[in-house]
Amino acid sequence: MLETTQSRPSASSTSASDVAIVPVTDKAGKSRFIGFPYKLYDRTQEEFANWVPPLRMAVEESLDTVKNPFYKRAQIQLFLAERGGKVVGRIAAVKNDAHIEYHKEPVGHYGFFECINDQAVADALFAAASNWLKERGLKIMRGPMNPSTNHECGLLVRGQSQHPTIMTTWNPKYYEELHDKAGFVKAKDLVAYWLPTDKGVDLPPKVIAYADRLKRQGNFTFRDFSLKEFDRDVEIAFDIYNSAWEDNWGFVPMNWEEFKFSAKDMKMALDPRFAFIAEKDGKPAGFMLALPDLNHVFKRIPNGRLFPTGIFKLLIGKKMMKSVRILTLGVKKEYRHGGIFALFTVESFRRAKRYGLVGGEPSWILEDNEGMNKPWRDLGAPLYRRWRIFDREVR
Repeated sequence: MLETTQSRPSASSTSASDVAIVPVTDKAGKSRFIGFPYKLYDRTQEEFANWVPPLRMAVEESLDTVKNPFYKRAQIQLFLAERGGKVVGRIAAVKNDAHIEYHKEPVGHYGFFECINDQAVADALFAAASNWLKERGLKIMRGPMNPSTNHECGLLVRGQSQHPTIMTTWNPKYYEELHDKAGFVKAKDLVAYWLPTDKGVDLPPKVIAYADRLKRQGNFTFRDFSLKEFDRDVEIAFDIYNSAWEDNWGFVPMNWEEFKFSAKDMKMALDPRFAFIAEKDGKPAGFMLALPDLNHVFKRIPNGRLFPTGIFKLLIGKKMMKSVRILTLGVKKEYRHGGIFALFTVESFRRAKRYGLVGGEPSWILEDNEGMNKPWRDLGAPLYRRWRIFDREVR
């Protein structure tokens, strides 16, 4: 699962004068914005072979300023870059009032960045987003965020040759150079590990013994998320979520409406065998959410449309999934120093073995969050993908 060396194509050197930046103001422009990646990424080319076409309805929902509750506390402006009337890039500028209020910093965001390998096009897109943020009094542009840290985010800087798991970003290697040459600097890296669980692989005996002892002594039990009582369990997860991540870099608490909206989307992919709640003395202590990696199915829906045939591929493919992405592992403050992470690790590993999974990806994890990185390293899981969050002064 380790990355292979990949050559980086050189960027074009056309001037910015032939690049037109067009703000998206109507439904037709939004459709062009959403559709651009499907034209950019030719998966018959080796460079783009690992790109996974997202479901168009999911992208539309993430940009829906009317139905998506995220935009009750945020503003977004979409931009297209055109050359000769043809779309050659896109970007979104985001003013997230919830982030500004929570962190007390004049930071705006950019996201949904896609671009041909041309520095002039990238520079024009970054300038458009920067100008929009500057007009709103912001000093730093940070991203990529699609549209926040509670959603897909980060620029992939290591792992292009790996299969991208569900709800993680993938981009060609040259995107990093476009950012570097545009004056962006690293703000924070996010990392992913790969934990194999197939035949012949097992956890160290001392880890299993420690977790079993802790489970008995601490009176911990696990139960699956209930699809019948889904709203009840989502509310439990919501309570744990904001408590568990409140001290993390870049985190912004979600309100109940936002959390419920996100949970609704995940319900389609949810498999209760891999989404479970830890209880101590019958009270919720933490939860883990691992989603079946439906990106293996989405690869077979090249146009990103569920209908008329994509829905059947999804329903059939979901039952055949052999890997998961460990999307969320949250523990209430009072239980974080009692070894509960080892409990979750052993429980998830045993479930994976029981149901025939080949492995799982815990992601993403802040690079300096030792409390979460060390357990995976101790298990021998290789760090095999890395994303970067960039900062640049608003110009």
